[in-house]
Amino acid sequence: MKHARLLRIKYKIMVICITVIILPVLVMTISSYYSSERLLAQNYTNLLTDLSKQTNIRIDEFLKEIEKITLLASNGLSNNLSATHEGSFPIQDFLREGDEQNEIAAYNILMNYIMMKDRVFSIYLYNLNGGQDLFVSPNQPIDPDFKVANELWFKKFMHDNDRTITLTTRIDEQLANKILAVSHARKIHDVASGELLGVIVVSIDIKFIEIVNRNLQEGLRSRFMIVDENDKIVYNVNDRLIGTLFRDNVRPPESLNVVVTSPLSQQKWTTYLYMPLDELTADGKILGHNLVTLAIVLVLFAAIISIFLSHVITTPIKKLLRNIALVEKGQFEQVEHIRSRDEIGHLSVRFNKMSHELKRMVERMQQEEIEKAKAEMRALHDQIKPHFLYNTLGSVKWIASMQQADKIVEMTDALISMLRYTTRSDGTLVTIREEIDNIANYVTIQNVRYYDCIQMKYEIEDRLLDYHMPKMILQPIVENAIFHGLAELEEDGVITIRIQPRGRDIVIEVCDNGIGMDQHTIQNFMEDKLEADKGTGIGLHNVQRRIQLHFGKPYGIQVASQIGEGTTFTMLLPAIIEIT
Repeated sequence: MKHARLLRIKYKIMVICITVIILPVLVMTISSYYSSERLLAQNYTNLLTDLSKQTNIRIDEFLKEIEKITLLASNGLSNNLSATHEGSFPIQDFLREGDEQNEIAAYNILMNYIMMKDRVFSIYLYNLNGGQDLFVSPNQPIDPDFKVANELWFKKFMHDNDRTITLTTRIDEQLANKILAVSHARKIHDVASGELLGVIVVSIDIKFIEIVNRNLQEGLRSRFMIVDENDKIVYNVNDRLIGTLFRDNVRPPESLNVVVTSPLSQQKWTTYLYMPLDELTADGKILGHNLVTLAIVLVLFAAIISIFLSHVITTPIKKLLRNIALVEKGQFEQVEHIRSRDEIGHLSVRFNKMSHELKRMVERMQQEEIEKAKAEMRALHDQIKPHFLYNTLGSVKWIASMQQADKIVEMTDALISMLRYTTRSDGTLVTIREEIDNIANYVTIQNVRYYDCIQMKYEIEDRLLDYHMPKMILQPIVENAIFHGLAELEEDGVITIRIQPRGRDIVIEVCDNGIGMDQHTIQNFMEDKLEADKGTGIGLHNVQRRIQLHFGKPYGIQVASQIGEGTTFTMLLPAIIEIT
């Protein structure tokens, strides 16, 4: 047992050393680690923001080129890009007169423009003037059987007054391999008559975004997407996700990713670029590994220091324990002097002085044990007295019963119950039910004296009867109500005991219809002057003191009374359900 205690001291010293050394360093390193993570995330956020803006600029350039081509076709610039009077409307000339020369001129101007723009455009010129259509696509085969007039978007475009329309990512049915593309359509009107000649559609393969993102890392390309104003995916590396709702499929949770959004200027689209946080913490993992290594080194250092300190501290304690063992055996002369210039050395000096007094203390304790045995014997004799009193009262009750003196029997029985209740030594708290029973016995005795002129009324909820309260605190109040309120009353007196809950407390009211008291008399009651003079037993002052010693100043008795209107004693007690 002694060795276990010494080990516990060592463990305490070790825990203290480790706590003092490790905890501040651990807090600082963890704080530095998370600060570095936040800084890394902020730097990557700025980087992704710059990349997203640069990518948006390129995408806007491509989308702007789509509109520029349709605008050139509508305004009629020539193939040498100069505005001349003659031959400056090759597209409109082809739509009006679809001969071979006009077709070659229109085809050449459109093909030249496509060749300058990375060959990702396809241009479809639909003739509404009865002539043939013109399709220009450098890389993709044309599907000649496709009829654009059957398309819903084309019918709606023809019905509306809009001159242009932009179609978000969809399958380009005009091409034989049905690629995904973004298209821009414009109506071409005759510059002279205003007559609608045709519709030009410029389609750009959605793969142009891969050209834009060629400078991005491969991991970032897969995490780049474009979403339109209806939260539908316009572009994603996975073609199957295009056209689906962004929030239902691939929206990255911002709590787990660095997410950057940037709007496009040409369309009501938004680009999303994100990177998972766990990929950003590669450097953080190295830092965390270093922190763990540092923590292990510090723990070992703290363990060595704690072992050294425990040895320095516990060595004189062991000597002191040996001295205590010698004193326990009565070998006072063999007590060793501990040479330590600290509190333990001072404690040893005090212990040595204490050991010289120990023998006399033992003798004094033996004398006290003898006196205690004598006191217990006296207490045993005192216990015989109430027992003798119970037997005597029992004999009185039996004789009264034989003489048919019912009142004496009833009063003696009530007195026996009260004596047993007051001399019971099983604690200071009793149930409200037991205290009420004692009041009933007390009133039974008093009714013999006052010829049954005292009536008791009880207004108590059944559940409150099992609550606990200090013993013998209601009887003095009822006694004062009888002697000072009802004794001089000519008619029958009524005492009402009302118990109600109030939050976590209970309120006990003892009301009588007696003669009442003035404030001066009430003050004398609370200061225990009237009871002391008349010798009526336990006073209100004593009850008040007992309650406040048990539960504190907030609890106790209050008295309200008026001359001729009776008296109300209000007692506030805590609601005690069980005794712990």
